[in-house]
Amino acid sequence: MRRLQLSELDAAVAILRDGGVLAYPTEAVFGLGCDPHDRTAFERIFTLKGRPATQGVLLIASDFAQVEPYIDLARVPSGVLAQVRASWPGPNTWVFPRSAEVPEWVAGAHAGIALRVTAHEPAAALCRAFGGPLVSTSANPHGEPPARDLATLERYFGNRLDGALDAPLGGLDRPTVIRDALSGAMIRA
Repeated sequence: MRRLQLSELDAAVAILRDGGVLAYPTEAVFGLGCDPHDRTAFERIFTLKGRPATQGVLLIASDFAQVEPYIDLARVPSGVLAQVRASWPGPNTWVFPRSAEVPEWVAGAHAGIALRVTAHEPAAALCRAFGGPLVSTSANPHGEPPARDLATLERYFGNRLDGALDAPLGGLDRPTVIRDALSGAMIRA
């Protein structure tokens, strides 16, 4: 696993553009990411995790413009959208009705798409450098606790990852809450 510093974002983006899988820090845990439109890279993540592909993943982004194309905005009331946008950037993941831009494999068996505009600068910087949202799923084999440091990443995945962004986590004790954007219902507390 190639360790990359924040000063090496160009190398991290090259890994993603070449169909690689990259571990990167999020608000609470390390995530595994790839280009959401690269099905082969996406399937590698599920193989690494040993996770059923029907579960789907969320996309993380640096600003609303990066996630907007993935939302079926015609189905989202303006008041709801205003509430969501007021919570971003921040540690809030929202499930929206998805647009036709969302690759089928990203959503799994779900009708919606989970999205987060992060305020965690290392992850946001990676999305800015990439120029769009990234797949974000916890870096762990299915059933194991998510990796919170590079040593755990190496123990879990060894050299099967193409790289890892060596930067601090965002300080949360557990992964972000997930809410349904239309109902406000809590999906993950």
